[in-house]
This record gives sequence, C-alpha cells and structure tokens, in this order.
Amino acid sequence: MLTFMTLIGMSAPVLAQKGPPVVTVASPLARSVTQWDEYTGRFEASERVAVRARVSGYIEQVHFVDGADVKQGDLLFMIDRRPFEIAVDSARADLARAQAQVTLNQVDYQRAQELVKTAATTVRDLDTRKANLDTSQAQVMAAQAALRNAELNLEWTEVRAPISGRVSDRRVDPGNLVTGGQDNATALTTIVKLDPIYFVFEGSEADYIRYSRLSREGERPSSRAAPNPVRVQLADETGWPHPGHMDFVDNEVNTRSGTIRGRAVLDNHDLFLTPGTFGRLQLFGGTVDALLVPDEALVADQARKVLYTVGADNKIVSKPVTIGGYALGLRVITAGLQKTDRVVVDGLANPFVRPGAVVAPEAGEIKAPPGQTAAE
Repeated sequence: MLTFMTLIGMSAPVLAQKGPPVVTVASPLARSVTQWDEYTGRFEASERVAVRARVSGYIEQVHFVDGADVKQGDLLFMIDRRPFEIAVDSARADLARAQAQVTLNQVDYQRAQELVKTAATTVRDLDTRKANLDTSQAQVMAAQAALRNAELNLEWTEVRAPISGRVSDRRVDPGNLVTGGQDNATALTTIVKLDPIYFVFEGSEADYIRYSRLSREGERPSSRAAPNPVRVQLADETGWPHPGHMDFVDNEVNTRSGTIRGRAVLDNHDLFLTPGTFGRLQLFGGTVDALLVPDEALVADQARKVLYTVGADNKIVSKPVTIGGYALGLRVITAGLQKTDRVVVDGLANPFVRPGAVVAPEAGEIKAPPGQTAAE
C-alpha cells in the first residue's frame, strides 16, 4: 500500500512554484517609423476581353494553342469567308451600276442646260434632270456605304486578338456554326492582360477615415491623387517581394460590409502573378511616432489582444492594446501602452505568469531584427 501511494505521489503534477517565476521585461521601442497597413485580396487582370463572333458563319480554323500568350492583332479564328466575298462582289457591282447612272444623268442634265437656252426644252424638264442627277449621286453614296459594310464583314471573318495577353481555351471547334452581331453573339474565348496586373482588396471604414484625415492634414497624400507605394506577398512567400502602387479607390463605402474597395497595380513582366491568386498587401500608411514590441509578446484574450506588463509591486498587469501593422520587424501598438511600461517579452510560456501573479523581473531590451530599417 505504501509503494502504491508513493507511485501516485511521484506521478502527480507539481502544483506549486518554488519562488516567483522569472520573466524578462523591457520598455517598448519608441521610434518614428513608416507604417504599413496589411490587407488581404486577390490579383485581377488589368484588362479582360470576351472574344465574340461579329459575323455569323462556320468556324473553319483555330489559329492558337489553348492557354498561350498572344499579341494584339494575332489571328485566333477563321470563319468561312466565301459568303462574305460574294457579298463584297455584289456590293461592288451595285456601286458600278450607280456610278454609271450618275454619268448618264450628268450628260442629260448638261444637255438640258444647253436646250433651255434656246427654249428647246422647258425649265421643268431641266429641274427633273437635275433631280435625277442628285438622286443617282445619293445612290452612289449608299452603294459605297454598302460596299464598306460588306468589306468590314469580310474582315470580321478573321477573328483577331483585341489585346495582348493570355488566351483561355477555345469555346468552339472548327465546323461549328457561330452567331455574330451585338446580341447573343457566340463567345469564342477570353483574353486577360497580365502585365501590369491589379491587386484588389477591401479596406475598413476606420482606415479610410484615417487616411482621409492624414491627407487633409498634409501628412499622407490620398491614393486617389498619388501613387502611394504598396508591396505584396503570396501565401507561400516571406517578405514582400512584389512592389507596386495604388491607382484606384472606390467612390463609396459598402454599407453592408463597412469596407471600401481599393486597387493597386504591379509590374508582372515575367507573368508569374496570375489573376485570382490570393495574397496579402501592405499599404503605406504614413510616418508615425510608434511604440514597438515583439509580436510574440502579444497574448490573445478572447477577441482582443493584451500585453502583460509588470507594475512597481512586481505583479503582472494585463493591458488591452490596439495593434497596427509592422515596422522594423516589430508590431506597432497604436493605443493602450505607455513608453514607461515594462512589457513581459520572455517567460510567457510559464503557466504561473498570469494577471495578478508576482514575478521576478529581469531587465531586457527590445531591438529591431538585423537589417531592418525605419522605412521597413
């Protein structure tokens, strides 16, 4: 029985701490830094065109490889040209007939001008011949317009890329009948322009108001008037390797979500960035006087973030704080913290380090990681 009780005593967890737990404390780092606010969003093509047939007919040939990069003017589809070539020939014949009628009416009108001088014909006959000449000249203009329309339809049998970019797959194969025109025209494929590329995101109403105040006070220009810098990272990337700038802010805040849409533009010369890809964006938020702490010092308390500080009596005090973006590789604290506070930066893993507990503080120092600058 004694042996059994001894084993139980050995396996029980230690419920008491010998002396107060040791923690490392340091004052927050006070610096004037460039603030970068973070948002999530997705890449979008800077241009997107749905290629549709403008004339009806049978697809004869497809001149591109699905998913290939094409240049503006490249031939994509060929529609059967023969009916349109016949229409051009017919329009040319109508134009020739109208021009011949103009020549005849011109001769008649000139002859009537001479005859009316000797009273060999009436003025009424002269007016009639002049009207016939004007009518035939109008018919020439109509025939010319019809010829241009027929030639344009013939040109549209060659479906060419309207922009440079990356083409999707074909929607129709050779031998299919497609419908052209403005209504219910057959979609043949789509092309998206990848360089440059857009990054679209939603910013909070609070951030929008803050940016507007900074612009009004002259501390940060509005992204509507200036290309404020941004930088983007993909889901598997560290750092922010894709620089760009703002080029659009929407004209109203969404009343349902309380956000406003923003858009940045980035160079994409190697076509690595693809529309629809998720990413994170940092937007230049101005230069501010900030208090910085390591991200590891933050503690989650339900829906808020807190920092543990040590008071004069060496007791842990929980301070709710408002966090901002990153600067110097540290987290920006925008509210809830004072320069003189002693923040617990090490020792938080100890279960006895909790609000109200007495601790043994050791002095430490908050430093920016090597290579970081105020601009970062």
